Amino acid sequence: MDKGKVYLVGAGPGDPKLITVRGLQCLKECDVVVYDRLASPRLLRYVKPGSERIYVGKLPDRHTMKQEEINQLLVDLALEGKVVTRLKGGDPTIFGRVGEEAELLYDNGIEFEIIPGITSAIAVPAYAGIPVTHRDFASSLSIITGHESPDKLDRSIHWDKVTNATGTLIFLMGVAKIGYIADQLIKHGKPPETPVALVRWGTRVEQRTVVGTLETIEGIVKAANFQPPAVIVVGEVVLQREKLKWYENKPLFGLRVLVTRARSQASELADQIETLGGEPCEFPVIETIEPSSPEAVEVLRDKLELAEQYDWLMFTSVNGVNYFLSWLRKFRIDIRRFFGAKIAAVGPKTAAALAEHGLIAEVLPMKFYAEGLLEQLKPQLKAGERVLLPRGDLAREVLPLELKAMGLVPTEIDVYETVLAEQQDELALEWILEKEIHMITFTSSSTVTNLLELLKRKGVADPVALLAGIPIASMGPITTKTALEAGLVVTIEPEAATLDGLLQAIVHYQQSQLAEKAREEI
Repeated sequence: MDKGKVYLVGAGPGDPKLITVRGLQCLKECDVVVYDRLASPRLLRYVKPGSERIYVGKLPDRHTMKQEEINQLLVDLALEGKVVTRLKGGDPTIFGRVGEEAELLYDNGIEFEIIPGITSAIAVPAYAGIPVTHRDFASSLSIITGHESPDKLDRSIHWDKVTNATGTLIFLMGVAKIGYIADQLIKHGKPPETPVALVRWGTRVEQRTVVGTLETIEGIVKAANFQPPAVIVVGEVVLQREKLKWYENKPLFGLRVLVTRARSQASELADQIETLGGEPCEFPVIETIEPSSPEAVEVLRDKLELAEQYDWLMFTSVNGVNYFLSWLRKFRIDIRRFFGAKIAAVGPKTAAALAEHGLIAEVLPMKFYAEGLLEQLKPQLKAGERVLLPRGDLAREVLPLELKAMGLVPTEIDVYETVLAEQQDELALEWILEKEIHMITFTSSSTVTNLLELLKRKGVADPVALLAGIPIASMGPITTKTALEAGLVVTIEPEAATLDGLLQAIVHYQQSQLAEKAREEI
């Protein structure tokens, strides 16, 4: 068997959009991705279908995998002939222990590449509004480890040379030693009033910053109970923070949102949450698939072959549109055969999906669910008209029943099925179990029922109790009803049952929470 290859990739400091183009390419091409807590789980959406995902962080039944075990795992996978991407936080060459991993690969005759990443030493201060160099304050910088005991620090750091060697000093992993570091810098010539900032979990929603001077910073850190991991910035550049702290001013900064939509649809909502400063945690609990039984496919063909007989085409979802058109292509049925049918869509996203294919919905309701569509359509509907309803297998029966009651002839076809998603990211699950999720979004009833079912399958005895206290944002009244019946408490429901409406409601809620917290602190 031919040996595989290992890519040692820097994932950047946390924000998934900070990965390099080459790093992203390695993710898309690999057979296996080995990742830990320092790499954003959102990067996993770029891994090709069927690729193995191995999480080497902490799981409920296993502590964090030791470095030696990770090294050997990379060797074993490559010896199986697999292309492996080892996803490491920040830049793998800066205190990332990439040398140990690469050395063992070399010793075993395995080809590897080291793909640099954006180091936290630069990115984390930037996200806190602190440029590490500035024409007026600093034209050079030093990156120093602060993770050792004081005696080791003294052996590895020449304080007399480091203290004034550059304009900006960056210490990584030194929160617990901040008092000792400050004392040594003052002892060796730094003015006690030199500005200092500590940035915890930079570029992520947990980002938190404290600012002081070499003389005061230890007390500030202790009073704030400031915990690692954090980047320490020493120098006049810290003074730029008050003007430049752009990231922390975003409307959803600090909010990690669980996105439960199907993987194929989650990216739109996730991207918008990210743009607004939040961190989306994609945990798709549903998947849509084509009906697989020969009988179901034959029924679809028969109903679609009656194209000329329909007076209406009514679509209640984007999935309904896309799968409907996909079946037409498979059966080689020309859309022009539906020339006698008017088109109705339940909401703007559904109408937009139709418009992408040159199909314009004549009817768009004010309320974006089945009842709203019927209310809007009533003046145009006539008894005896034939209606084709391309839907999913879990669609509600409201629409066909009401159409029948009005004397029309509805024909339902299940153009797709909704099933429980199988593949999940272990880090996302860990965040749920450890209550590190700040909000949950549900965009359909099936996302509610499937999340609860999936958590049960993962060993959670009482999923409702686990999720208690986490604000829940529901797309609309039908989804809310399902959530309430399951025992959940819905905090947010937009006036318009659309993604834009949902996001606006989330932003409004978050801003009101922050305002209330600010009033309490006065």
